[in-house]
Amino acid sequence: MQDDPKTLVSTDWLAAHLRDPDLRVLDASWYLPDAGRDAKAEYAAGHIPGARFFDIDEISDNRSALPHTVPPVEKFMSRMRAMGVGDGHQVVVYDGAGLFSAARVWWMFRLMGKTDIAVLDGGLPKWKAEGRPLEDTPPLIRDRHMTISRQNHLIKDVTQVAAASKLGDHEIIDARSPSRFRGDAPEPRPGLRAGHIPGSRNVHYASLLDSDGTMKDTAALREVFAFAGVDLAKPVITTCGSGVTAAILSLALERMGHRDHALYDGSWAEWGMYDDLKVEKG
Repeated sequence: MQDDPKTLVSTDWLAAHLRDPDLRVLDASWYLPDAGRDAKAEYAAGHIPGARFFDIDEISDNRSALPHTVPPVEKFMSRMRAMGVGDGHQVVVYDGAGLFSAARVWWMFRLMGKTDIAVLDGGLPKWKAEGRPLEDTPPLIRDRHMTISRQNHLIKDVTQVAAASKLGDHEIIDARSPSRFRGDAPEPRPGLRAGHIPGSRNVHYASLLDSDGTMKDTAALREVFAFAGVDLAKPVITTCGSGVTAAILSLALERMGHRDHALYDGSWAEWGMYDDLKVEKG
């Protein structure tokens, strides 16, 4: 894998840079309710040295009825300052599943105009499997100012996605499992209809990963998108259940050099809720 501190870095890269004074490591572990895992407790029990815990549910817009939507700029800035993450820092974000929720934080930083952030390829499972160090004490925090320049082209709302679905001028790519995409499996969140956004295509996020939880190389990624019928000549909107695994698609597109992509923050948690929005099955 080619290390890129703006998209994806290896465990070797992180180990070599772990003592860099301007490196900041974030544990962004988050799990679906049915996973039976407690991300905060796991962080407290053992994390990569120096890592701060990034709470995806708390660092969100608590005025929204939807799960963990993007927080207001001021809230993001204040939370990052309190975590000692700011201008001039190279950030590496990981999660306890391998590559699941970390990409959401990578995308959120990009949305806020911060590009010096990478996901740890293979995450905590790979780090632990290689016998690398862990610690169970929180790091010492020093305030650091963060300058924000929100990049609105990286996010889409339901109105924009509905227009894209109707016009067919974007590729809408859904990261959920094939059974949820087809509408065969029930949604993990109660009250949502089953199926997918009309005209969208299915690239399950797991199909972008190798068996060890690391992301496939760019040639293999291209094959996955091509097999799903994705036309990469078009701009892309990524979506999923609640805007978390959609960011894995966004990360893969960025790795492939496809820069024209945006994430539908409401995702199926929003689309599946409203009866006036059309749903396809099969």
